[in-house]
Amino acid sequence: MALRPVMVNMKALDSSAVGRFWAEALGWSAYSPGVTTYVGPAGGLVWPDPVAVCVDIVPVPDPKTTTKNRVHLDLATTSTTHQAELVARLKTLGATPVDVGQGDAPWTVLADPEGNEFCVLEPRETYRDTGPIARVVVDCTDPRAMARFWGEAMDWTLHEVTDDRAVLRSAKDVGSYLEFLRTPGAKTVPDRVHLDLLPYPGDDEAAEVARLRALGATDLDVGQGDVSWTCLSDPEGHEFCVLAPS
Repeated sequence: MALRPVMVNMKALDSSAVGRFWAEALGWSAYSPGVTTYVGPAGGLVWPDPVAVCVDIVPVPDPKTTTKNRVHLDLATTSTTHQAELVARLKTLGATPVDVGQGDAPWTVLADPEGNEFCVLEPRETYRDTGPIARVVVDCTDPRAMARFWGEAMDWTLHEVTDDRAVLRSAKDVGSYLEFLRTPGAKTVPDRVHLDLLPYPGDDEAAEVARLRALGATDLDVGQGDVSWTCLSDPEGHEFCVLAPS
């Protein structure tokens, strides 16, 4: 029994517009199979993607608050020229510079048209084979505790764990990394961005949810009603969903 992250779920007032932004930003395609806008690799809708953790934009009635998201994307670049060109292109698409206290960092912090923060990283050898999303970054207070919970929750491999960060990646060593980064401050508003996890074919969603509860997850009511997925929070209150097996 195991779970795998398949989507970064992002809320938006205008899911189509935000979906188009992220499709252009990542060099992927925007698909509208239902009420959400799904952004994944070009070439036709494949779900779940066998390698990439994709982005699903969900329409909501409320705008983002000024509070920084606790989950964000870091985009990969291959050279300093590529980084500068990507930042310039993203600004023409509607991205704006953001100061989150990064100081004189080699990466660039931007926000999408609805204020969701993300970073454009300087070229790093570690991320040369990840695809456009180098890593999904989750702010937390205790990376070691997050490594214990998420390492048991998913079938991904733990690559690094310190007091400051925990890093996981697919056991197949492909696609984006997932990083839990020690950051001061606790959760103050509902998560605007979260992970969606999926059981493997033949596995039982209810059994997986029970296993997560035993690991320390708690049930979460965000007004989802009677749906096929289960909303939970990890031990630090990060929201996530367990989807029905495909």
